[in-house]
Amino acid sequence: MLEFLKKFIGKKPQPATSTPVIGIETAPLSEEQLQSVLPETVHVSPPQYQIGMGLSVGRQREVNEDTIFALSATIADGVRDLPFGIFVLADGMGGHASGEVASAAAAKTMAQFVLDKISSWMLSVEQEGAGESIQEIMESGVREAHRAVLKAAPGGGTTLTAVLALGEQITIAHVGDSRVYFIYPDGRVQIKTQDHSLVHRLKELGQITDKEASTHPQRNILYRALGQTEPFRPDIITCEFPHPGTLLLCSDGLWGVLPEESIAHIVNTAKSPSQACQTLVESANLAGGPDNISVILAQYLS
Repeated sequence: MLEFLKKFIGKKPQPATSTPVIGIETAPLSEEQLQSVLPETVHVSPPQYQIGMGLSVGRQREVNEDTIFALSATIADGVRDLPFGIFVLADGMGGHASGEVASAAAAKTMAQFVLDKISSWMLSVEQEGAGESIQEIMESGVREAHRAVLKAAPGGGTTLTAVLALGEQITIAHVGDSRVYFIYPDGRVQIKTQDHSLVHRLKELGQITDKEASTHPQRNILYRALGQTEPFRPDIITCEFPHPGTLLLCSDGLWGVLPEESIAHIVNTAKSPSQACQTLVESANLAGGPDNISVILAQYLS
């Protein structure tokens, strides 16, 4: 493994040559000259993820019960270039004991479990198979996180939405009502997760409308969450990374306040995912900030 890593971090810098170049004059390029050589779309090599994060307690809460985690890395040797990213969001359940403890335990445990599994495979010189499928790894990670919540915060609860990105493929593990969206440059918004909430079930059954759901007195009640004694199984979804486009993870403190078209406009007009995240948080607070707000944005660059 050391020899493998030396290819990337073990090279010593070479001394610069001091041979003068005679007969050549340099001058700054004009704006027209720059535009003539700049490509319309920038090619990035090796492929990588660009990430932004945002977190706020909101305007009406005294304690932050959300936890977010984002990590990306790239292994590249010019032949097999593969970025990977782990993005985790947990929203501690308001009204339950130790919601902030529950969300931290879930997010940290999930991140560590998946990172241990994937990094050992990616950094293996032999590049042998992982032994488990990505879907199995993600489901096992959720169960480990569930056990961690039961131990760290008895009586507490939390949502958990996690994404493992490998190149252009992502796998989502989801429990609760935090969400994953795909946002495209043309303004389209596609939700990839299903809320495990009472009002969502009522909408599915046709008993209430979308408008009624937004103000329903039981809109925050979940029928599936980590830390609860009822048996559950996480939703596991595998699909392609939106490219071009943006991957969005957020708590209901964001999606429950801002309409999808506003979220898409902010994401698509921001200079970077980091700037977009800060603007999303500020906008949710301007809209009242009734809950904790957490958001992760990621773009695949190649």
